[in-house]
Amino acid sequence: MKLVEATTIFMTKHLKSLLLALLFVTFFSTFIEAKPTKHGFAKVSNAKLYYEVAGKGEPLILIHGGNMDRRMWDAQFDVFAEHYKVIRYDVRGFGKSDKQVKPFAHHQDLYDLMKFLHIEKAYIVGLSLGGAIATDFTLTHPEMVKALVLSCPGIVGFQFSPEAQSYTIATIEAARDDGFAKATEMWLKSPYMIPAMEHSELREKLRRMALDNADIWLRNFVWERDLKPLAWERLQEIQTSTLIIVGDRDTPDILKLVEQAATKIKNSKKVIIKEAGHMVNMEKPEEFNLAVLDFLEKN
Repeated sequence: MKLVEATTIFMTKHLKSLLLALLFVTFFSTFIEAKPTKHGFAKVSNAKLYYEVAGKGEPLILIHGGNMDRRMWDAQFDVFAEHYKVIRYDVRGFGKSDKQVKPFAHHQDLYDLMKFLHIEKAYIVGLSLGGAIATDFTLTHPEMVKALVLSCPGIVGFQFSPEAQSYTIATIEAARDDGFAKATEMWLKSPYMIPAMEHSELREKLRRMALDNADIWLRNFVWERDLKPLAWERLQEIQTSTLIIVGDRDTPDILKLVEQAATKIKNSKKVIIKEAGHMVNMEKPEEFNLAVLDFLEKN
């Protein structure tokens, strides 16, 4: 009996230690930039994309949201690298990657990146703009996607509300007339960012990333080529196992989009994370990481 009691106490203490260690890593990686084991620039069509790699195993690619860059995945990069070979990159026009100066397609850039890194098939995780890119890529190259995670996705072809479109136009005009600092502050006060900015440990990091990428507001988006027909009209074609994650405090548009997308993509599962907004992976990293890792383990 004493041996059983001693064993139980030992296991309980060590289990608590493991859980505390996981929480410690996740918490501090939220605002400390994760370190890659490999990084460089991949040559794609008319541009170079900056990428970082960490971990070993099956490839897992993280695609960031608009007005952000690869750093938004800091709370996932090291944690996921314990289980997978994780690749995160700066989408063309963001971070350290080349700017948008010639016609291109984001999903083609992802294809070229995978070929550059000799990756034939991968788990794809995208948030917001990254979700749109991941969706376009899955429709174009389903054979290269092992499983798909769409977090608060923006899918090309979905009709956003007049209010959302007006706010975007006002932010573009602010960047043109008053400078990038003004546009950045407007963006950080938008419904997309308000919940995340309530987290004191995230404010400076979000402001820094948004300001670093603020010139995107004045880029020529005519260079970007969309799928034809648009992705929103083709979601029912997706057969890949798909996880759709959204925070319950995201914008009405995104909540509506997610509800409809979960119906259109037949082989999909929806997870709603409580008390989280559009930057759900940064606002609630523990819940986000557990949801993604659990899904990938089963797929």
